[in-house]
Amino acid sequence: MLEVLGLKKSYPSGGVYQVVIDNLSLTIKHGEVVALLGASGSGKTTLLNLLSGIDSPDSGTVKIDNTDLHSLNETNRTLLRRQKLGFVFQFFNLIPTLTVAENIALPLQLLSRPATEIAQVTSSLLNKVGLAGVEGRYPETLSGGEQQRIAIARAVAHQPLLLLADEPTGNLDEETGLKIIQLLNTLAREQNISMLLVTHSQQVADSADRILTLQQGKLN
Repeated sequence: MLEVLGLKKSYPSGGVYQVVIDNLSLTIKHGEVVALLGASGSGKTTLLNLLSGIDSPDSGTVKIDNTDLHSLNETNRTLLRRQKLGFVFQFFNLIPTLTVAENIALPLQLLSRPATEIAQVTSSLLNKVGLAGVEGRYPETLSGGEQQRIAIARAVAHQPLLLLADEPTGNLDEETGLKIIQLLNTLAREQNISMLLVTHSQQVADSADRILTLQQGKLN
């Protein structure tokens, strides 16, 4: 489902180019959950930016569902991102001026899904994440754990093929974080969504089917 081959990315630093991702190759199958461990500065965020098409590699390919992401123009790359990718972030990234229901519905609205479908999916996901009844509230009225549950619901609302989760427990206490990972894994497996779970926590990584470590731009 995700095929990465020979990916390389460098940035100018002090008059020279520093290699951040170094000839990296990776395959994730349909429905597979892969955890990626790595220290700060190891290239995890750069890799996610390359996999999502936010940044472009110096060389190498990223194929999502057999489509070469970086061969697409910006319009088609954005469309692929909306259709086939879901994102969960450390700091939730909910839109504060939208209600809970409106935040969850956003990916579906961007894909022009029917209003009846949007309402049904939103209601179903609120039940699944254990927050039925809060659809009219705003993010600031929720706890951190509740906000991350809403962010997860938003990420899977359009049934993406690949979920990119960047330190999803990094802003939560340990107990809440483990509950969030359990929820994230449950929803991903229910929908057969592939997931790359970036984390610094071995305990979080242990929930994955496979664990990889990124060191100096290379996978181990």
